[in-house]
Amino acid sequence: MSRAVRADTDPISPATFAPLRNPTFRSIWLATQVSSLGWLMQTVAISWLMATISTSDLMVALVQASSNLPAFILSVFAGVLADNYSRRRVMFAGRCLMVTASAMLTASVALGFVSPWMILGFSFLIACGGALNDPAWQASVGDMVHRREVPAAVTLLSVGFNTVRTVGPALGGIVVASFGLLTAFAVTTLTYLVPMVTIWRCKWKVRSSPLPRESVRTAIYDGLRFTAMSSEIKAAIARGTLFGLAGIAILALLPLIVRDQLGGGPLAYGTLMAGFGTGAVLAGVSNSVFRRSLSQERLMMLACLACAACSLSLALTSSIVVAAIALALGGAGWVTAWSGVGVSVQLASPRWVVGRTISIYYALINGGIAAGSWVWGTVAQNHSLTLALEGSAGALLLVAAAGVLFPLRERRESEPDPLEEFDAPAVALNLKPRSGPIVVKVEYLIAERNLEAFLDVMRQRRHVHSRVGARHWTLQRNLQKPMQWTETFRTPTWTDYLRLNHRLTEADKELDERVLQMHKGELPPQMTLLIERPTVARKPEQSAPYFPHR
Repeated sequence: MSRAVRADTDPISPATFAPLRNPTFRSIWLATQVSSLGWLMQTVAISWLMATISTSDLMVALVQASSNLPAFILSVFAGVLADNYSRRRVMFAGRCLMVTASAMLTASVALGFVSPWMILGFSFLIACGGALNDPAWQASVGDMVHRREVPAAVTLLSVGFNTVRTVGPALGGIVVASFGLLTAFAVTTLTYLVPMVTIWRCKWKVRSSPLPRESVRTAIYDGLRFTAMSSEIKAAIARGTLFGLAGIAILALLPLIVRDQLGGGPLAYGTLMAGFGTGAVLAGVSNSVFRRSLSQERLMMLACLACAACSLSLALTSSIVVAAIALALGGAGWVTAWSGVGVSVQLASPRWVVGRTISIYYALINGGIAAGSWVWGTVAQNHSLTLALEGSAGALLLVAAAGVLFPLRERRESEPDPLEEFDAPAVALNLKPRSGPIVVKVEYLIAERNLEAFLDVMRQRRHVHSRVGARHWTLQRNLQKPMQWTETFRTPTWTDYLRLNHRLTEADKELDERVLQMHKGELPPQMTLLIERPTVARKPEQSAPYFPHR
């Protein structure tokens, strides 16, 4: 994911630091901060290197695009890996790619083989490693710490990164100005080694599923379906994508602002980035105070206004002091906005799909950030830097107004985890894991006086079952016996049917009890399991016998 995007979900309090008592979480968290420090130094070095070897404003802005585009391309795939394979190994693979790409960049600079496109290519590869690592790391938090500490652990991710942000850019500017670009790149490569070694040494228990691993295609489909059926996640993704598209101009164009408008060098650039980070940390620490008096939607609007004011101020000022103050305001708005959309996604996602929902969220918001970098870079090159910043400010005001269509909703508790307790019904056929499609039919007897309540519950059941894997869900009424209603849905395979039932939560099971209370039969509702068999005529040359079990 983009390193600029972190989310906090709990007030800053002593309880927030409770996850640090867990040695595994503490070790990887500390190693991640070291890596983040190196990444921030490298960001300064790459941005300044591009600004010095290229006269194109677009190429400078594309540095931000190259570091965010991999998350857009790879995040969904990385989320599938995080939910279906060893998250520790996925994290290690991502970190290995980051170290390798950073070492290659360092070697290229040392040998003098640098060009704008080569810089963008290495930046892209480093970001590919981060795109693999980040969904697995975020999803692993719930594996490392107790459930009640998950919000505090996510808060620590935000606090840690934004604390490092206050010193990382300034340190990068000092290193570049005092020791040169090669030293900055070499130090960054060493910092990337720290989390890689830590992940290799640390191991943590992961709750294993009794069911076979999902195929990549099915896992992606399930993640997309769940996301599409969650109004909270959809609203958060829409606002985050629009905010990234509009607000990235502040960071993408900052090297040009320093070089062309403020007349500064790498030290000034690092100092201004530190101002941005300072505002981000102060906002993170104060976020709990604002949440007690303001809704999340109101905070999102204020964040958009703060970033708009920052962008407009940068467009009009030629003072480094004024620019630093404006960037502190922008940093505060940046973190406040991302915390709002990040909280919505984190808390609306159960454990079985959290890697995929986070990855889909990251993919789209990083796509917005990458597109915004290109858009504002193009405007700056073809028109003027001032017009690009003013356009960004206007777009941020529109994002604030978009709350009418995509409001962020309040959620105080996270989505409950599935019960994962299900006894498969006995069947007379020897079903294989891929046998299917499976058809499920449940018959109810409902009196006329309970009809409206029954239909309301069944609407909820349709939503619940569809988002965990049911397909073609229907409800039919018997024309000859009006009291008889039949619920029908399908799953592609027998394994998918078992997986669906393992994903249901206690709240989902309560719907069964509500329907049972309305059922008027002497026996419980009758469930029938069937397997479909195609009856399409086969070609004569297809002489092999047909087996219904795939």
